[in-house]
Amino acid sequence: MRRNLDPLQVEQVILHKLNMKLKSPFMTSFGTFDDKEFFVVEMIDEKGNIGFGESVAFSSPWYSEETVQTSEHMMRDFLIPMLLESPIDHPDDVYSRFSTIRRNNMAKSALEGAVWDIYAKRQGKSLATALGGEKKEIDVGISIGIQSSVKELLTVIEGFAAEGYKRMKIKVKPGWDVEVMREVRKAFPGLPLMVDANSAYTLKDKEHLKQLDDLDLMMIEQPLAHDDIFDHAVLQRELETPVCLDESIHSFEDARRAIELGSCKIINIKIGRVGGLSESVRIHDYCQNHDIAVWCGGMLEAGVGRAHNIALTTLANFTLPGDTAGSSRYWEKDIISPEVIVTNGKIHVPENPGIGFDINRTALNEYTVTKTEFSR
Repeated sequence: MRRNLDPLQVEQVILHKLNMKLKSPFMTSFGTFDDKEFFVVEMIDEKGNIGFGESVAFSSPWYSEETVQTSEHMMRDFLIPMLLESPIDHPDDVYSRFSTIRRNNMAKSALEGAVWDIYAKRQGKSLATALGGEKKEIDVGISIGIQSSVKELLTVIEGFAAEGYKRMKIKVKPGWDVEVMREVRKAFPGLPLMVDANSAYTLKDKEHLKQLDDLDLMMIEQPLAHDDIFDHAVLQRELETPVCLDESIHSFEDARRAIELGSCKIINIKIGRVGGLSESVRIHDYCQNHDIAVWCGGMLEAGVGRAHNIALTTLANFTLPGDTAGSSRYWEKDIISPEVIVTNGKIHVPENPGIGFDINRTALNEYTVTKTEFSR
């Protein structure tokens, strides 16, 4: 990427802690979500430009070791002071500056995302263009949590299929998997389907999981342990269905090792999980050079995080529909204006500078629980 010849000095960071209630509970193999507690990062540079980022850590350490509380601690006591201390030549430098702090990728990503937003605005470019994206619209799928019955699941799928979503991701777990998916495939013989296990299985379940090969699935996402790469390689050799890695990939190096081992045929890139947009782009580029498909996963983001996902997905190797559904999928009212709208399974990529959406200050204030300001 071209270097910025106009160094960016972060003058102020405002952490808005929000709590937003989901329109309906979302159930996975590791927990059920009724609401989302998270941070919106508001950042101001020396020229008065304002950028926004969003944290994606959950309140409990189900998906990863990070939580809302630990992210706040890391941002407040370590990362924000590091950002304020000196100018930044390019957003890529944020990842390097934070490298002395181990992991805590979701906290890092929330701040780096705001820097990228400011950088794009200073360049007079959309965030998508600043990242190197070229698509004017992106295909999107939908993520469907575990339902109370197969009948209810089929009804939910039918509704989203009618809305034009390009693929359905079905959450599975032991006892809610093969037989359920057989019923789904029977009801929707031509619909693009995938399953997401969120690490609910072990290699002992190999023969059971091989039954999914008969269902023509796009992929099975993260079937084994959240920190595993080796066992997934063993499983992928046995399965015809492509394995997609999610929780196992926290960095470029994780992606490189997984690809060299043959642990997967697809990688789900989540900006927060890998530490930001810069690392996401590096992983994307490497996967593109090694014929590994990628797509952008979701973390129940509100509008700011959703906008970052849209921008990233405009890169060339995001060839599979992501999880960036419309705002109305999860929220009665989002914190951006206009809200993200899906039309026939596609989202139009905004062309305005930065993330391309305005912040709905009324909604932001309504959902804000606390607000903390940090200045140079």
